[in-house]
Amino acid sequence: MNKIFFFLTISFLLAFAGTTPARAGQPSDSTSRRVTHVLGVDFRPAYVFPTTGFLQGENAAGRPVNANLAGHVKYGFRFAPGTYWGEVYPHALQGIGVGYNTFFNAAEVGNPLSVYVFQTSRVATLTPRLSLDYEWNFGAAFGWKKLDAETNPLNTVVGSRINAYLYLGLLLRWQIDPRTHLRAGVGVAHYSNGNTGYPNQGVNTVGATLGLTRYFGPVQRADAPALSAAVRPRPAFRPYVSYDLVFYGATRRKGVFPEGSSPVLVPGSFAIAGFNFTPFYNFSPYFRAGLSVDAQYDESANIGAHIANTTGEPSAETIRFHRPPFIEQFAVGLSVRAEVVMPIFSINLGVGRNLLCRGADTDSFYQILALKTDLTRRLFLHVGYQLYKFKDPNNLMLGLGVRLGGR
Repeated sequence: MNKIFFFLTISFLLAFAGTTPARAGQPSDSTSRRVTHVLGVDFRPAYVFPTTGFLQGENAAGRPVNANLAGHVKYGFRFAPGTYWGEVYPHALQGIGVGYNTFFNAAEVGNPLSVYVFQTSRVATLTPRLSLDYEWNFGAAFGWKKLDAETNPLNTVVGSRINAYLYLGLLLRWQIDPRTHLRAGVGVAHYSNGNTGYPNQGVNTVGATLGLTRYFGPVQRADAPALSAAVRPRPAFRPYVSYDLVFYGATRRKGVFPEGSSPVLVPGSFAIAGFNFTPFYNFSPYFRAGLSVDAQYDESANIGAHIANTTGEPSAETIRFHRPPFIEQFAVGLSVRAEVVMPIFSINLGVGRNLLCRGADTDSFYQILALKTDLTRRLFLHVGYQLYKFKDPNNLMLGLGVRLGGR
């Protein structure tokens, strides 16, 4: 999980450090040196979904782990009026945040510290001073107490000290004055280790958010009454086609289920490598969609069908495998992709099916959630996660992409 945070932090710093001035109406890198700086604090009480016996109360404390309380401090920036990105995305704000969490069971769960990148923007204007906004967070949470046979044997939920952190919220934003905004709403959060360790049950919460933000530097009139969209001419947009090529890699852990025996967690980690090629039709500055060709090699795929042990019940220390044929560990599929485009970041969603494959581990539908972070106009970092069959966690996708064609 520290790899996820490393990718996100480096990409954000490079994107911000590489900002260049841009005139309204002219495409450029998704950056500008003319920005409005923002500081914010959030308070988030939440309910923890009781998805396992441990969370339901089968723990050393003897009580449910059903509540979460978090405090967040955030720094962000927004592109100023007179820049291309400030004109096209007048409400988009992005930055870095830090959150301190308690689940009221520090001895078995810990008090994780989440560090993340975030982005928030307007969904709808309700009144001149009130709007409906969204916010997402994507990063890592440090300091979990993981499963340990001697010191923490009942924690069947957390298998890593560092876990990925994802959050999505809907918020009402009220402008107390042009520089001070009060925000309140609801959000959902997910913590897991991306199948890099076991157990990987994940922790999921839903709760409220109450926050205050303060703006410094140039303040866009869009923050006061909603005049910006009506007064400022927006750059004309004509739909076009672009092509994204992504190469990625990762590692994962693997559990197998020998016939007639108990499940076995295979020692060590397995390599993942893949690429995808996606022609996108850019419908607007905010949205593009396309059909992607996805190829992936998974060193752990279908090893459960090639267990070499012929006698006795295999364990983690004794289990052995015959190497599966390449075709059982390599798959090519097609997926439908949709992408929300904002300054610096793009959120990519995909649903696909492997077509060239063999074996139960790859012969299925798959789903992808990915964050793309612009380094330049053409080059971006890719941090993604893949599921199988809409429910089974599969692997991380950490890589680099290039955007071809377009404008």
